[in-house]
Amino acid sequence: MAKNLVIVESPAKWKTIEKFLWPDFKVVASMWHIRDLPSKNLGIDIDNWFAPDYEISPEKKKTVDWLKKLAKESNEVWIATDEDREWEAIWWHLCSALKLDATTTKRIVFHEITKKAILDAVDNARTIDLKLVDAQQARRILDRLVWYKVSPVLWKKIRKGLSAGRVQSVAVKLIVEKEREIIDFKPEESWKLSVLFDFSGIKFKATLNKIAWKTKKIKSKEEALKLISKLVNDLSAFKEEKTKKDTLLLSTDYSIDFELIDSVKKDSKRSPWAPFTTSTLQQEASRKFGFWVKQTMMIAQKLYEWIDLWKEWRQGLITYMRTDSVNLSDQAKSQAKSVIESSFWKDYHKTRTYKTKSSGAQEAHEAIRPTDLTRTPESLSWVLDATQLKLYTLIWKRTLASQMSDAIVEVTTFTFSPVEDKTQEWITKWEVIKFDWFMTLYIESTDDENEDLESDSSMLPEIKKWEILSSINLDMWQLFSRPPARYTEASLVKKLESEWIGRPSTYAPTISTIIDRWYIEKLNKKHLSPTDIAFTVNDFLEEYFKTMMDYKFTSNVEEDFDKIASWDDSYSTMLDRFWNGSLKKDLENAGENAEKVVEKVWKACPKCGDDLIYRHSKTGKFIGCSGYPECDFIDTPKEEKDALESLRKKYEWKPCPDWVEWTIVVKTGRYGPFLASSEYPKVKWIWKIKDEKEELLESILESKWLLIDEETWEELVLKNSKRWQFLAAKNYPKVKIAKPIPKDVWDELNIKLAELNKNEEETEKDT
Repeated sequence: MAKNLVIVESPAKWKTIEKFLWPDFKVVASMWHIRDLPSKNLGIDIDNWFAPDYEISPEKKKTVDWLKKLAKESNEVWIATDEDREWEAIWWHLCSALKLDATTTKRIVFHEITKKAILDAVDNARTIDLKLVDAQQARRILDRLVWYKVSPVLWKKIRKGLSAGRVQSVAVKLIVEKEREIIDFKPEESWKLSVLFDFSGIKFKATLNKIAWKTKKIKSKEEALKLISKLVNDLSAFKEEKTKKDTLLLSTDYSIDFELIDSVKKDSKRSPWAPFTTSTLQQEASRKFGFWVKQTMMIAQKLYEWIDLWKEWRQGLITYMRTDSVNLSDQAKSQAKSVIESSFWKDYHKTRTYKTKSSGAQEAHEAIRPTDLTRTPESLSWVLDATQLKLYTLIWKRTLASQMSDAIVEVTTFTFSPVEDKTQEWITKWEVIKFDWFMTLYIESTDDENEDLESDSSMLPEIKKWEILSSINLDMWQLFSRPPARYTEASLVKKLESEWIGRPSTYAPTISTIIDRWYIEKLNKKHLSPTDIAFTVNDFLEEYFKTMMDYKFTSNVEEDFDKIASWDDSYSTMLDRFWNGSLKKDLENAGENAEKVVEKVWKACPKCGDDLIYRHSKTGKFIGCSGYPECDFIDTPKEEKDALESLRKKYEWKPCPDWVEWTIVVKTGRYGPFLASSEYPKVKWIWKIKDEKEELLESILESKWLLIDEETWEELVLKNSKRWQFLAAKNYPKVKIAKPIPKDVWDELNIKLAELNKNEEETEKDT
């Protein structure tokens, strides 16, 4: 047994770290959390200054006994959990469970899994930071109070199975408010006027900008025609047609003379974006690749804990991915300089230092960056899967671009005035990148889905001031203002961060929770839309728990946690202010005065005439009579009927795989619709209804003849493990034939899914 025992939280780390520290250290994993508040009761003594009653999780008792044995056999125990408040508390829990002295047990802290970082951490070991532990305990206890005390009120007043959360409920509130803005939105009509020029073979457009030196919004067709009548003698020359979006377009090839009254050329600088923090990485991966926030964090975790299967290296590929800092170490800046100057030339490089805007950011941390910038994405293309390579490439490019020179963009603005009406100003703008510098490598995406180019040309011609040009076409477009866009995961993370709600490390679990609990659904796999129950729960919480639902309260709580972490406050005092200041009173008020919420269908029962209402069971939502149990009428909601009807059209009347004389029918069960034999339950054949992704994957595998084993000619099917999908024999594991799905299949699947998503988005925009 080694003299030193090092405990990490993740099994993916221990082999790598042990290799760096062997033979003086043995490294083991605690398998994440080992102790927490009990699951069956509150576990907090409110009257005793909110003292928590922690217990070892039942599934971790064997792990704790094993760690105790190893600790007794070692001269010294070191704890090397990740560096943030939660993992500082996990260290404290480990010390308590293993009977170690927390004030003397050494703490190893590192932000990347490289040999240098690990050895430096050992040389600079510290002891526990109890103020971080208190801050984490305050968060855990406050969230437990909200969940454990408010959720039962929802069960009693609305329905069972609902939950409330300090961050979760406020995130739902944001999405509900956005949906109400969309529902209440009334489109406003406007008109856009543009002319097309052809000068020296170069075509470009100019748009009406000002009238009598003031910007004017044209609100109707009549107003547009009245304005243009000063330039066009015969208005009957206009041809009227409908666009794809069912708006009007008036067009004429009537020639109008314009004079160039002003020409401005000026250079503007574009600076690169700061390296990634947790939230900016989540946003950019969502915008560029359509990754879910949870998916981004899972991929980043794998890159952080990376172990090369070919054993050419054993170290993480990126630094710690839970950070709100934009700092880069001097070593990273030096590497960036070397890579930039060798890949481009020295003028492309510019050393930059970024400062985090958030007052609570931990500046000792680094931004998310590759541990070794000389390790290019191309060099990893044969060891990373498609999603891992995409995320690594994004991080690599963003880090390098942050240390590159400003781009220089030349902006040309032409201002024209019709010869017949000098009060009108028509402008055209064009940008030309003179020196791309950082933009050679990286350009950030935006949340703006409505970006339009003003010109169809790749350049503007050289035109002298006061020169006369004749237009070859005049268009008048009818436009309607659009409702605000629904949140995507990226824009929701941005909003949560701007309102200071939660912390970057909580965004992924928060979004997953509100989707898993069916408060929110995804439209077109992208936009977040509230369900009916989200409106009901949100309105109830807004009425009876106003303090908890206030955005300022949620952000102020984060400041309170920071004060506890800096010993400017104590967690028991902070919790007492929250409990006795508002939550206790709100609970009493809701319990005494809130009436049970009923979701009405707004239809009469066909059996007895009473009101129909929505009810909920283990199998889902259904329509029932408010007169139950006297009236037992039940029905299926319309949206479920429509979904079942589309499934029946797709699958029913096809022959059953067990016997061709039987057919397939669609049944519904506890877990939703499924396929069964027409003789079910006499014939036991049932089949899961595949989603779009699985059907696409199967079609690609079939087209490549990968659903047949080359050696045995055994038929293969898709199988699912906890971590991935693979191909195997139908009766696997009895028949021991299994193989991974090739990388080129995943690449083709991602391309097809991206095309489908693009088509769905275009359809939604047209709608």
